[in-house]
Amino acid sequence: MTDTRIIVGAIAGAYGVHGEVRIKSFCAEPEAIADYAPLTSEDGTRTFDLTLTRAIKNGFAGQIAGIESKEEADALKGVTLFAERDTLPSLPDDEYYHADLIGLTVLDTGGTELGQVRNVLNHGAGDLLEVHGPNLKASVLLPFTMANVPTVDLASGRIIADPPEGLFE
Repeated sequence: MTDTRIIVGAIAGAYGVHGEVRIKSFCAEPEAIADYAPLTSEDGTRTFDLTLTRAIKNGFAGQIAGIESKEEADALKGVTLFAERDTLPSLPDDEYYHADLIGLTVLDTGGTELGQVRNVLNHGAGDLLEVHGPNLKASVLLPFTMANVPTVDLASGRIIADPPEGLFE
């Protein structure tokens, strides 16, 4: 079964003493995280009905239904929040949810398999695809740019890559 959920944020602990939580949003429009409720925990066993109350440094303060004390809010620290894929906005043709890229097979422009996308990383200078394969001694970080990755075909589960010379030696 493929997971139909996308990570949209995380709970960073309590905010104040009345059960509010600190929310880190991973959404392109950060305040939109509340629009995707109900949100679920990573394992899918808990559901959170989130209402944002105000913007704070590095995120938002919010209220989760049923959480009424600082202790209850602190107990949720570190919980990642997921939304159902069909509640999220559609993306333009050249944008992808990271979850859609993980697991895709990476081929070079000649059709030779380079590996699979294990992760999508971003250290501030743009996305990097972490490619792992049987012929690689270590994972390779492929810059996710139009020049290096001209084709992403989600339907066939493939990425066509034109990596910089020497990257996959």
